[in-house]
Amino acid sequence: MTDAKPLDLPLPGPAGPAGPEAVPGPPPGPAPGLALLAPGADRCGGEPSPTGHPAGSPLLADLTGPAGTGARSADAYPAGPDRAADGEYPAEADGSPALQDRLTGWLSDFTALHEHTGRLAATRGLAACLTTVLDSGAALLGARRGLITTTVPGSGRPVGLGLDRAGIGALETVPTEHGPFAGLLSRPGSPGQLLIADLATDPAAGPRFREVAGQLGLGACYALPLVTEEDGPLGAVAWFYDEPAEPDLRRRRLARLYCEFAARLLAGQLEADRTRRATEALRRGLLPDRLPTVPGLRLAVRCVPAELECSTGSDWYDAISLPDGTLGLTVGSVSGDGPGAGPASAAGATAAMSRVRAALRAYAVLEGEDPVSVLGDLELLLKTTEPARTATAVYAWVQPEERQITLAGAGHCPPVLVTRYGANFVETSLSAPLGMLACWEAPGVELDAERGDLLLLYTEGLARRFGPTLHAGQAALRRAAADAPRDVRLDPDRFCAHLLAICPAVGGGTEDGTAPATDDLVLLAARFE
Repeated sequence: MTDAKPLDLPLPGPAGPAGPEAVPGPPPGPAPGLALLAPGADRCGGEPSPTGHPAGSPLLADLTGPAGTGARSADAYPAGPDRAADGEYPAEADGSPALQDRLTGWLSDFTALHEHTGRLAATRGLAACLTTVLDSGAALLGARRGLITTTVPGSGRPVGLGLDRAGIGALETVPTEHGPFAGLLSRPGSPGQLLIADLATDPAAGPRFREVAGQLGLGACYALPLVTEEDGPLGAVAWFYDEPAEPDLRRRRLARLYCEFAARLLAGQLEADRTRRATEALRRGLLPDRLPTVPGLRLAVRCVPAELECSTGSDWYDAISLPDGTLGLTVGSVSGDGPGAGPASAAGATAAMSRVRAALRAYAVLEGEDPVSVLGDLELLLKTTEPARTATAVYAWVQPEERQITLAGAGHCPPVLVTRYGANFVETSLSAPLGMLACWEAPGVELDAERGDLLLLYTEGLARRFGPTLHAGQAALRRAAADAPRDVRLDPDRFCAHLLAICPAVGGGTEDGTAPATDDLVLLAARFE
């Protein structure tokens, strides 16, 4: 991205042509100004600009000076031949070249901020926000490389621009008090900045910083904090030049204004990230933290939840050691919250999932050898306590020593049995989801497995990511399981990892512009030894 350059636009005077393409000329008077900042306009009001700031907002005022004057603040640009000794611009005659130059320069600055703040406002997600701040700041300052970090625990490592992982790691070894963010992460009340014009000689750079800068070819550093009045320091961003350099006052002013805008957006992204991480931790806590160890059987599981704001339900998995030495395996999904249920109901579905899974565990301990009875009792409970919800489920009772499986399903994707001869669906017969009919019942299915066979239970989210439709996805999943290399099939953990590795769009595909996933993904594999 290149720096914004002054636009060569004609600025007709008051008698110039009118129309949608005409640029208004300066109003008459000793202190000419722009139509965007009318004389006497309220600095906190006015129509919003494309960047989301009102025409009289402090952001524009910092560029243009007091409302109605069109003059920029004294530190926005260095002194020049057209500037008075007291720091104010003289009042040029209407249409003078100096006035047009000033208006053109202001328009260029406004255009640059409009472009970069608009781009930042359109980002989604913390990672994209941090990357955009780095890119836009580098364009405004004329830098090539940069580094940004946040002060919120758990928000991730610093993000680099033009720096590989080794370069970022080297900069992380620099002590905070002498590094590129020296003093910028703990100043809640000061805007602050850090400028090291020559990293090789400036004493502001500590010995370790100078050493790393020499290794990476960094000549100069300019850094700003990301801070708001409400949240205090949120992070800091540093940009690097390849040679000793010092950005002029105009570039520094634009970068500071941009970082003030970016800090407010970053605060929202950090809050959303905290909420997402807390929600994911809660959802993980509602599922088993480990799988039981059963002689003659090896187990593995993968769970990839959809984003809470996109999810329309909540999936579960469980492996239950029963008193007689057998094992109950189950996967399922809870959805629904009355008419119009959608992503807004995902939190409630997650809580309902935990209640349904807990009830299923109890029924499995009491009558786990009869999968039809287990799901029948779960159906009655769901209709009694969760009348606005439905659930799909499959429950399998496994006898490891005899290598026998008895299972039943309720509107759920059929399990896949992978053998030395290929992979086939275990048809659980057609059955409605739990909570849909007045009385649910379906026959159980019994089958014998051989040593080395692998039973795969999965939820709809996995099948839908393997194909454009549920049926096509199930067929593609079965083929992928059958085509898995032999050494992969010997280890259920590697088998699960293999399926996820070849599964298209795991995680939602949001980085490449595709729609985020709306279904959780669960797969549970059991291999007979």
